[in-house]
Amino acid sequence: MRIASLLRDHPASVGETYGEHFRHATGFGLRMVLGGLACIAHGVLPFLFVRTGSRQITTLHERMVVSRVKPLPGILDFVI
Repeated sequence: MRIASLLRDHPASVGETYGEHFRHATGFGLRMVLGGLACIAHGVLPFLFVRTGSRQITTLHERMVVSRVKPLPGILDFVI
């Protein structure tokens, strides 16, 4: 029961199912890793990926902070 609670509680606190949270968190992580690799390449060769890092930060901030819509209590989210 404890493991099920651990897997369910945080996603529910942000209005997502486990699957939705997994998909969103994995997408964020991949975007962060790729953006970080682009920044490293830019550090070595400054003419590459000139705006990639800042674009990734802006995109992630928009998705995580600005556009986040919390569901109303008691309303189920049927979007998969």
